[in-house]
Amino acid sequence: MQKIFMLSAALLLSFAAAHATVRTETGLSESAAGKSETYRLNVPVEKDLATTQIRLVVPAGVGISRFQVTPGFTRTLTKNADGLVTEVVWTGTIAPMEYARFFFQAKNPGAAGELVWKVYQTYADGSVVAWDDTQPDTAPASHTTVK
Repeated sequence: MQKIFMLSAALLLSFAAAHATVRTETGLSESAAGKSETYRLNVPVEKDLATTQIRLVVPAGVGISRFQVTPGFTRTLTKNADGLVTEVVWTGTIAPMEYARFFFQAKNPGAAGELVWKVYQTYADGSVVAWDDTQPDTAPASHTTVK
């Protein structure tokens, strides 16, 4: 019984702190330098309005190679002069009280450091929540430690 209570409390805390986050497929916020990794972008709706667009700014040195199909969403890419993906925009609808996950495969930079994943979540009324560390207490960016 105590284990169930502790698990329930942990789940409630994770939902209470729910923000747009990028983690490895297994849920970690760290990975190895030069490693090919599957990442997941988790986007919960935190308003009583639908989310209509998600924009991910890809950290420098990360090489995205492919995406998992996300039904109901279209994807637009921005690439730099070297052909590397620098930005991904998913357009579709995530209803209130729902969340969506977007999976992609990428190769980490060859050197250790920290990746900062900036996410911009647009709602049906046109408002945008910037998960980019401009307000770290209320809208933190996701960070991945590359070792």
